[in-house]
Amino acid sequence: MTSRAPVQALIFDMDGVIIHSNPVHREAWVQYNRRFGIETDDAMLQRMLGRRNDEIIRDFFGGNVAVAEVAAHGAAKEALYREIIGSRVNEALVPGVREFLARHQDMPVGLATNAEPANVEFLFDRAGLRPFFGAVVDGHQVANPKPHPDVYLKAAELLGVAAANCVVFEDSHSGIQAARAAGMRVVGVRTTHDELPGVDLEIDDFRSPALEPWLAGR
Repeated sequence: MTSRAPVQALIFDMDGVIIHSNPVHREAWVQYNRRFGIETDDAMLQRMLGRRNDEIIRDFFGGNVAVAEVAAHGAAKEALYREIIGSRVNEALVPGVREFLARHQDMPVGLATNAEPANVEFLFDRAGLRPFFGAVVDGHQVANPKPHPDVYLKAAELLGVAAANCVVFEDSHSGIQAARAAGMRVVGVRTTHDELPGVDLEIDDFRSPALEPWLAGR
């Protein structure tokens, strides 16, 4: 964007932005799907990135899966994910994210994710990040998950900040699309993809020397 509205709030995706969890999600899906005789190929694993579990399950198990069965599959797979990552949550945090949150704790900060609520609570509890976030929105709290803008607009509303004054941190193409549709600026975090078209700034992690000057408008 050419005009720079002041940055008044920061909104984070979770998987791939706060925690480098996508490799563990891939591992969990491979293990879980094998229980049902499904071999999970690379194309399937790519399709799961940034999507809500009900969409992933209907992709992997077929579109006619009953609602209750979708919920059961989702809960079981996420329990497996938490079992796998449980002892290494802090080591899996994206480098510099805790320090970055601490530096900006005087700003409104939100979480907007397609992740399951239980995974959000698990991360907050294990990593001690809950105090940093004034608003938390997951894909089940809105009508449409990412790539629709609903989660980001809801987070901005809860933070009391106009969308144009929010900066989003995203790692997925669908998340970037959602943030753009919400009218927000986007910092792309290169944990999942090497190229992130449509972002205002790309960083490898929160230790990037370009990040703070960019936020300050310098």
